[in-house]
Amino acid sequence: MTYPDQKLAEQIGARVEAFVRDVVAPYERDPRLGEHGPSEELVVEMRAKAREAGVMTPHILKDGSHLSQRGTASVLQKTGLSPLGPVACNTGAPDEGNMFLLGKVATPEQHERFLKPLVSGEARSAFFMTEPAEDGGAGSDPSMMKTTAKQDGNHWVINGRKTFITGAEGAKVGIVMAKSDEGACMFLVDLPNDAIRIERVLDTIDSSMPGGHSEVIIDNLRVPATDMLGNPGEGFRYAQIRLAPARLSHCMRWHGVATRAQEIATEYACKRQAFGKLLVDHEGVGFMLAENQIDLQQSSLMIDWCADALDRGENGNVESSMAKVAVSEALFRVADRCVQVMGGMGVSRDTIVEQLFREVRAFRIYDGPTEVHKWSLAKKIKKAELARTGAK
Repeated sequence: MTYPDQKLAEQIGARVEAFVRDVVAPYERDPRLGEHGPSEELVVEMRAKAREAGVMTPHILKDGSHLSQRGTASVLQKTGLSPLGPVACNTGAPDEGNMFLLGKVATPEQHERFLKPLVSGEARSAFFMTEPAEDGGAGSDPSMMKTTAKQDGNHWVINGRKTFITGAEGAKVGIVMAKSDEGACMFLVDLPNDAIRIERVLDTIDSSMPGGHSEVIIDNLRVPATDMLGNPGEGFRYAQIRLAPARLSHCMRWHGVATRAQEIATEYACKRQAFGKLLVDHEGVGFMLAENQIDLQQSSLMIDWCADALDRGENGNVESSMAKVAVSEALFRVADRCVQVMGGMGVSRDTIVEQLFREVRAFRIYDGPTEVHKWSLAKKIKKAELARTGAK
């Protein structure tokens, strides 16, 4: 099947792949990589090279238009061939999803002030939604939100706590979700801001995203009414605009990560000898690599299927939930088998497979754990069956 911008997307994807393999991958052993992601110096350096190569924010074209979701998949899968690829090419979370949301909802003035520096890669952003479990705040269920927004003249005053806020440290643009009397709202904020304090950066299993994942306190944050994103009470609807494409973008990027792990494990199995023959010739090893190829292909088809739904103008909530579950679970199996194929080398940091495994493991949690998506899908199955039978 072809899609309208297929040729263009494939051309961009080819340039991105060459850049990620030749320029970005060598940075994977750079000492400026820490437990909480690459340093700001390293981000700036890689992005300068991406601009020079013409692959900065490659899924958004020079005229401001966005590749189709199918076209985006062709590009983002290539950026994922290194955990640093989305950082260098400006296709990573949360920036990619935030740019998509601002492109759909923000005013022209907000475009100029907040979206433009994100698209250029000169600024990073953070999306402040998740809240600490110990406070009974919003996690996978955003309706539990505790952060409040109270109108005070021509400003809003926001108070609350947030956690797992990716990229908060070093971000210049913030999107803050809070609950007002009208319902959930979103606010655009210049960062850093004295009223948004980072308590700590969490130590997490993954380590590729700049700034890591932070716990923050929002203490009497004053936001001009003109910096509200959209209308009061529409925050959950805007979150849905962002949600399905962002889930799918995760699938795209991590597909590239798992593909890279498979490449490394395959090369190892085709060189390493044990018990008189190459590892790949042992059925137990060869079958694992074959199963990986099957999982990667099935994941790619799921991504394309969901992308087609979004490109038809559908909200894609069901499709993105299904894709997120299927792809995250399949790619975890791929990464796990790669570690197993490589044995001791797979658990050491002599290759990047160990990190790729950690990054993919986090994917089963981020943007909704597998179990939450299954629960949501089960509710829809029940609703459809009750509607079909007329039961209550």
